[in-house]
Amino acid sequence: MSSYYLLGVDIGTYSSKGVVVKETGEVVASHIVEHNLDMPKPGYYEHDPEKVWWNDFLQICHTLLYKYEIDPRKIIGIGISTISPAIVPIDENGRALRPAILYGIDTRATKEISELSQLTGVKLTSQSAAPKILWIKRNEPEIWSKTRWILNGAGYINFKLTNKVTIDIYDALLFVPLFDLNTLKWSEEIASFVIPTNKLPLPMWSCDITGYVTSEAAQVTGLLAGTPVITGTADAAAEAVSAGLSELGDMMIMYGSSTFFITKVAQLRDVPNFWSSPFLEKGSYVVTGGTATAGSLTRWFRDQFGYPELEAERSGKGNAYALLAGLAETSTVGGNGLIILPYFAGERTPLHDPEAKGVIFGLTLRHTRADIYRAILESVGYSIRHNIEELKKEGINIQRILAVGGGTQNTVWMQIISDIANIIQQIPEKQIGASYGDAFMAGVGVGLFSTVKEVTKWVKISRAITPNIENYYRYEHYYQIFKELYKNTVHLMHQIG
Repeated sequence: MSSYYLLGVDIGTYSSKGVVVKETGEVVASHIVEHNLDMPKPGYYEHDPEKVWWNDFLQICHTLLYKYEIDPRKIIGIGISTISPAIVPIDENGRALRPAILYGIDTRATKEISELSQLTGVKLTSQSAAPKILWIKRNEPEIWSKTRWILNGAGYINFKLTNKVTIDIYDALLFVPLFDLNTLKWSEEIASFVIPTNKLPLPMWSCDITGYVTSEAAQVTGLLAGTPVITGTADAAAEAVSAGLSELGDMMIMYGSSTFFITKVAQLRDVPNFWSSPFLEKGSYVVTGGTATAGSLTRWFRDQFGYPELEAERSGKGNAYALLAGLAETSTVGGNGLIILPYFAGERTPLHDPEAKGVIFGLTLRHTRADIYRAILESVGYSIRHNIEELKKEGINIQRILAVGGGTQNTVWMQIISDIANIIQQIPEKQIGASYGDAFMAGVGVGLFSTVKEVTKWVKISRAITPNIENYYRYEHYYQIFKELYKNTVHLMHQIG
């Protein structure tokens, strides 16, 4: 048995997961906690940081330490990742003043996005954190007056563990233009308009040790006081580590509630339709992007129209999503002539349109649930192809695509996407997720590994999804309509509140 363990915990949109890993890559224990996503108003998406983030972390620690009898003295490093960006104001005592405002699915700050974009010349989207901070300042003055710090998700958990106020540089980049890409520091010029820099956390590299578990945190978590905690990062970045992203030209596609892409590049790039940034360590760079929806669409369809599949699942006759995948196979390529725009929560890259809306186009009396569901799966494929094409136009060389996340369990969906985009998707053997990457990043932080790249030697590919060229050509016609459909309806989308 290994002498050392590493703890990784990831807080996601609908669940949190923790793993205890040996330095050899072997997972010795894991636990998942489900939670809800709050939507107090249309376009507003929130988590209660205490009842969701911290409570999930406590449940994970207690289960791993006591149910699986993990000796906390053998845990030599802790890594945390969370959905990103997710911002929460806290007071001087560390109490969260309001629910956390979540990432690109939350579109409340449309006005602030436009204003900051015009002020700075930086193309911002609903994925940007700075407009959401400005929204709190303008719309919730009582909360703003009590705000001592604005934290991100990983920063909140780390503060509860260590009393340190930090953010990793990779996640801080989503605070642009508040964060300066060149100096890797907060911008005093923009801060004067949005928030004083003394209310923002200290930027650090993701694998740096941010602090140590305090005696107070040890009492409630069961962890050993003094255990090192790294700065941590966004879930997608940690997932990229778990997927084996290591070489230039490697691209990870993370299929979760939304999709997120990370492509490793040699240097910072000027890519207007995407986000270019340093990665987890000095001297590493990536270009990133993502769609606003993916798994959230399949969940929406299941909850609204999947009663037969949900009933079958409750009766022990299969998983609802698996049954819906089978339903999609009964339709045809192109959803029997049905095209869907998947912009049910606005869209991130490459459109940068928080006011975009979903469209179901081509409905006739002959269409079935199967057609609609297949068209939903295909809509995500069209969006991914759109992003890949735009990346290539901006000079990004993609050599290998690694697919991770819950969506990869749906082989029908993965095949549809490969067919539409004409791409080979390599799927790693271990689909543990961001928590696995968190654990290994903690290993880098405490010196077990020299770099993140060294960790990727433990990653093995289990299968590859290759495109059906015949289907690729059949999809070409529908893809062109997909792109034209947005262009011809966007002015109407923006008229709908």
